Amino acid sequence: MKLVILAGGYGTRLSEETKIKPKPLVKIGNRPIIWHIMKFYSYYGINNFIICLGYKGHILVKELKKFILKESWNIRFVQTGLKTMTGGRIKKIEKFVSDEENFCLSYGDGLSDVNIKKLINFHKKKKKIATLTAVRYKNPKGILIFSNNSKVKKIKEKPIEYINGGFFVLSKKIFKFLKDSNTVFERDCLPKLTRQKELIAFKHNGFWACMDTLREKKELNKIYKSKEKAWKVWMNKK
Repeated sequence: MKLVILAGGYGTRLSEETKIKPKPLVKIGNRPIIWHIMKFYSYYGINNFIICLGYKGHILVKELKKFILKESWNIRFVQTGLKTMTGGRIKKIEKFVSDEENFCLSYGDGLSDVNIKKLINFHKKKKKIATLTAVRYKNPKGILIFSNNSKVKKIKEKPIEYINGGFFVLSKKIFKFLKDSNTVFERDCLPKLTRQKELIAFKHNGFWACMDTLREKKELNKIYKSKEKAWKVWMNKK
């Protein structure tokens, strides 16, 4: 099975770093976050990668090659356009994944210890077009719950909710739901799949983090330097 990595966005919320390089090249420890993602999937036997390029894609290709010399990975870089939306990027790599029934999809800025083998088996068992990994997220704000007459029924203080954590497994039937370069995977495609009952969630209660801001980058680097295993599952190998 192949892994498609969305790595073409501007990463504007992390502009302290992304003014000079694409976000997937921002380092956790001494390696880019995209290397950590690829190393994670490689632990589960996925060594064929398709990287969707966009913003500063030429820099990503040049710099990533420096970190993969010792890896037995097959990587295809695909320039999917500077302003192409997420769904459009996926659409543009259709011919590279059409030889298999399913493929994995991940964002280029998220880390987790989700069991990819179990995720794939879950997807195959449920026989839906798309499986997403639902992760637990602690909302930093309180939530108000209203009755029909606008009375506040309940206040949930910093509730823990499930959100889309990425780490998808998709059937090649997904391409029927992707129209063109303007298609936003999350806004246009996933709701359609939901209405047709073709989207299912694999609940994950373990580690998950994304790197959208400088604060989150610092937190991930702190975890990397600690004894916490987190996403570094390959360290289990002897």
